[in-house]
This record gives sequence, C-alpha cells and structure tokens, in this order.
Amino acid sequence: MQRVCLVSCFFFMVSIQSQDNFLAKQYFNDGEFEKALVFYEKLVKQHPRRTDYSEGLIACYQQLERYKDAETFLLEKVAQPYAFPTFFIELGYNYTLQQQPEKAVQYYKKAVQKIEENPNFGYAIGYRFQKYALLDEAIAAYNKAMGLNPDLNYDFQLARIYGEKGEIEKMYQAYLKLIYEGRTSRSNVLRNLEDFITENPEDQNNQLLRKALLQNAQNNPDVLWNELLSWLYVQQEQYKNAFAQEKAIFKRTGQSGYDRLVNLGEIALEAKDLLTATSIFEFIVANTEQSTTKLDAELRLIAIDLINAREKQWNAIEKKFEQLLEVYGYGGTTLQLQIAYANFLTFKRENPEPAIALLKKTLEQPLGRFGTAYLKLALGDILVYTQRFNEALIYFSQVQKSLKNDVLGQDARFKVAQTSFYKGDFDWALTQLKVLRSSASQLIANDAMQLSLLISDNSLEDSTQTALKKYARADLLAYQNKEKEALTILEDILQNHKGEKIEDEALLKQGQLLEEQKKYKDAEFNYLKIVEFYATGILADDAHFALGQLYEYALEDPEKAKYHYEKIIYNYEDSYYFPQARKNFRKLRGDFLN
Repeated sequence: MQRVCLVSCFFFMVSIQSQDNFLAKQYFNDGEFEKALVFYEKLVKQHPRRTDYSEGLIACYQQLERYKDAETFLLEKVAQPYAFPTFFIELGYNYTLQQQPEKAVQYYKKAVQKIEENPNFGYAIGYRFQKYALLDEAIAAYNKAMGLNPDLNYDFQLARIYGEKGEIEKMYQAYLKLIYEGRTSRSNVLRNLEDFITENPEDQNNQLLRKALLQNAQNNPDVLWNELLSWLYVQQEQYKNAFAQEKAIFKRTGQSGYDRLVNLGEIALEAKDLLTATSIFEFIVANTEQSTTKLDAELRLIAIDLINAREKQWNAIEKKFEQLLEVYGYGGTTLQLQIAYANFLTFKRENPEPAIALLKKTLEQPLGRFGTAYLKLALGDILVYTQRFNEALIYFSQVQKSLKNDVLGQDARFKVAQTSFYKGDFDWALTQLKVLRSSASQLIANDAMQLSLLISDNSLEDSTQTALKKYARADLLAYQNKEKEALTILEDILQNHKGEKIEDEALLKQGQLLEEQKKYKDAEFNYLKIVEFYATGILADDAHFALGQLYEYALEDPEKAKYHYEKIIYNYEDSYYFPQARKNFRKLRGDFLN
C-alpha cells in the first residue's frame, strides 16, 4: 500500500510540474512576463539543471529589463564546473542589452573556446549565435567544431548563414558540397537555392550559381553538375540549354536518362517552346530501345503537330497514326495510341463512327481494371460527341462504380453529370454534382461547384429553364468544336435574356470561344464586362484570371496582367486560381519565386 502511495505521489508531482511549465510558457507568450517569472523561478529552484527552465527565467528578466538579475543568475551558471556553453552566449547577449559590447565579446569568445573541450558543442553554440543574429560568431563556432572533428558537418547551417550575410558564392559552394557528399537531400537544397535565383539568366545570383556549377564540373567531373545545370536552365526557361545537359546525362547513364528527357519535354511543351519539345521527343524516338517510351514520344510529336495544324495537314497526320498502328498493333499495351487516334478521328476529322468501332473492338480484349476504365471514358466522350447520351452514360456509370474511390471514378461521375446536363436532365446532373463538390481533386470539385451553381441558380429564376437549355446546347456545340454555332446561341442568350443570372456564364463561355478563335480584343470585352457588372458573382475570379492570361500572353501587357492577378490575390483568396495568380503576379513583378 505504501508503494502505491509513493507511485501516486510521484505522478502527482510530475503533473504539477507539467502544469507549471505550461502556465509559464502561456504567460510568456501572452506577454505577461511578471506572471511567467513566478513560475520559472519555481521551476528553476526545483530543477536547477534544466536549461530550458533557466533560459525561460533569463528571457523573463530581459523582457522586464531586469538585466542585473539576469547577469547575477548567469554569472552563477557559468561559474559552475560543467556549465553548459550556451550560458556564456546568454551572458554576452545580456551585456549587449546593457550596452557593454566589450564584455559581450569576452563571453562570446569563451563560448567558442568551450568547443575545444567537446566539439559536439558546436551545433548548440552555433545555433544560439544564429538566434541572436551573431552570424560571424556562428560561422566561427561551426568551423571550429568541424576542424576538431571531421565527422561533424555543419555545411547546411553555414550555407544558410552565408545566404543571410549576402555571401552568395560561399553559400552556393556550401550547398553544392552537401549535395555532392550526399549529406542532405537534393530537393532540400534546391528549395533553398530557389530563394536566391530568378527566371532571368542575367541576374547576378543566377550567373554566380552557373559559374559555381561549371567550376565544380571542371574540377571534379560528375553527372551531378549536368543535372544541376539542367535544373538551373529550366528555372530560367532556357529549355534548349537544359536539353543539351540532358543529352550529356543520357550519354553517361543510358536508358535510365529517358525519364528525365520525357519530363523536360513535357515542361517545354507546357511552356509552349514547341521547337525544343520537338527536338527532345525526336531524340527519344531516335535513341530509345523501349517500345513504350518510343511510342509515347511519337504520340507527343503528333500532339505538337496538331497544335498549329490546319485541315490540309490532317491527311498527313492521319497517315502517321496509321503507320504507328501498323508498327505497334492493337492491344492493351497500346491503349494511348488507339485513344489518341480515336480522338483525332472524332474531334478533328469529325468522323466518329470508325473511332467508336475501334475502341469497342479494343474493349473485347483482356485489359486491366484501369485500362478498361480509360478506354470506356474515351469511348463515352466520343459517344457524347455523337449525342448518343444514354450509351455514353452507361460507360461512364460503369467506370464510376468500378473505381468509386479513385480520382478516375470521380472524373467519370463528373462526366455523368455533364452528359446529363447536355441532354437537359438537370435534376440528375445536380444529384451527381452535389457528391463531387467534396472531391479529392480540386479541379473536379471546382468544376462541379460551378456547374451545380449554374443549374440551380438558373432553375430557380426560370421554371421553364429556357435560357439554361440554350446554354447547355451551346456548351455541347463547343464540345463538338462547332464554335460558330455555339457563339450564335450564346449571343442569343445575351440579347434575349438580359439581366438574368445566366448572362455572366454566357459572357465567359463566349469569351473563351472568341479567345480560341484568336479574337483577343472581343474576348477582352467579354471578360471586362463580367468584372465590371458581376464583380460579386461566382465567375468574377474566372474573368480576372482569364484577363491576366490574355494580357500576359496574347496582348503582351504585363502591367494589366499584374492588375488582374492582384485582384484575385486580395479579393478571391478561396479561388481555385489563387495559387497560380499569386505565382504569375510575383513572376511579373520580378520577385524571387519559391
């Protein structure tokens, strides 16, 4: 029984101490330093060797400007035979607060001398110097510790300090040494380097990094330097230069370099550097021995051809598809080829029947669950194009049920809603969309919310849903690449349904179609009308972002682009476009980008 009482008493005392520590920190964080001091004095008295309690007490003294009390306490601490070295720094900093720099320096030196007794003190001492922005002292501490014990490495800490001091070359070399020696992850270092470089290759920091990489490559040839140079060129949007580095990497690493090449090709393609993207994928086709990699690259080349291809070039493109099918055949391993060809026949050549026959034939072959799903989604899209809505809904629903918890299944559910919308079954579309508004995919959730609001808002206002039915028809025509007919219906909505809620939807859709036709000034007029008359509507952020993109890329007016991105940043923080708008705004302003 006595033993049980002792154990209970022990846990009670631990609980009291934990509560005192919590209250001390809480009062300190709230700025109630007198109250915090009471608890820290009690904790230090009970546990004189706990450095965190002692440091809390010192901080309270200093916040209350009781520097002499802090000095007395610290002098007692440093007089002890095994005084923890950070107390010398605390005492020095306390003298700094009392405008006594000579005494401060004296104790800072004593702290660094403590590293001679135990080099492992290097980290604690260097970190404490950093805390008080004593960067030169921190450098001295870290270097002294590493000099005494070669197994210690504080290059990461030194790199951060050099960056704070503006000693960029030293910082780069410290980071590069860390990567080369494998002491930290490459992604960790690159995140830090991104704080110091811009997209401008003429920027001084960019040039210093390039110089450091070239020097390392010359002094110690290694594929690492090619990889980092490639990374730098990508940040600077110099994809041709990055490709030169990737080719050098490929010569050293062989087949394993293809993933890097494919990734660079995709980046160049997204940045609309079609010449470099074409060169990259042609290089892959010419060099790879892997049939899947080669086929993927050949399909990318066709996709690039289609970007600016005119109708008279489609025969040549169709022949390329046919040649690829002859080489690679029909089967589960070439699904991407068959789907790409079917989409080309449908959406470019307006010849969906052979596309449907092709995909249905492929469905008869043994395919995996995901392969079947991809094929059914593609087939459903083409059936929607032909307005065979019920048949399309069957395929979409099958994918939705088989991959219920996968993003692919959620995409299928959205296609069910969208198809129902096209056919005028607005109630069933709403039922599907309500589930998708909480989708794990932000893009699907955003699209679901917008379509849901479009249907519900315009159903309440007009029980006959006349304008909504017209809009659904225009949306379907746009999906079928019949822009002229879609624009005519949208204009009808704008003329005959003025003041109705659907007007901003019609303006946005019409603007997007005008932009596709490269009628940029007409598109600009539509978007501006939305932000002027529907500033509080759900499409205002869409219009601002569309204007930002239009001014940045098509009309080449960066100041106006910045204005509209900034509108999203300050007025639409919950917008789907917020992250990209902030990034684009900072880029146009010339900020360092993370």
